[in-house]
Amino acid sequence: MLGWTQKFLVLHQGGAMLGQKPLPGRGGIMQQASLYFASALLSFRPSNLAPACAAAHPPLPSFLFPSPRPCLLLNPRKEGRKQEKASTMSNSASGMAVCDQCKLKFQELKAKRSFRFIVFKINEKVQQVVVDRVGEKNESYDDFTACLPADECRYAVFDFDFVTDENCQKSKIFFISWAPDTSRVRSKMLYASSKDRFKRELDGIQVELQATDPSEMSMDIVKGRAL
Repeated sequence: MLGWTQKFLVLHQGGAMLGQKPLPGRGGIMQQASLYFASALLSFRPSNLAPACAAAHPPLPSFLFPSPRPCLLLNPRKEGRKQEKASTMSNSASGMAVCDQCKLKFQELKAKRSFRFIVFKINEKVQQVVVDRVGEKNESYDDFTACLPADECRYAVFDFDFVTDENCQKSKIFFISWAPDTSRVRSKMLYASSKDRFKRELDGIQVELQATDPSEMSMDIVKGRAL
């Protein structure tokens, strides 16, 4: 089989293979070359390159392309339990879920002033903030502080009435985070991480107070914060 160079020389010397007459001079050589390349392009077939490409690029091993696995049917009950567990973990990470009763009681305290205070606690079994105690309107601040446990954390809101220096009667809603030193470390961490999430559910908080000892939430401190 003749190569490219040999075919070109044959065309230039006599053109016997293609039945063409040789053209003298430099222009004849260029014309013969053009005719040769045109005929080469016309006779080109991609299938001619297939054996060479196959030799240069052998096929990839079959283990790189494993066969697809059959689709497995999901168990609806099992998937439901997984979603419920994921939802519980999400609530815990974002600051604990909040019982609807907490928001309803707070709205009654804020809008109707039906209560003097509300104490909340975290139910760790259900991972939720719930109402622990509700103080009636005639109860005092001392009644409120007396219901806070000495060794457990709590949240609370207190509707505090006071008179300003201009002799104006006003009231402010306090949010109190109670975390005594004698409470469990795990409980302190849980209440601290859930506080901001819980406060966002109680729209209308005006003053925040944190206390680890009764002296840190005395009446003098409350009055000073209110003014």
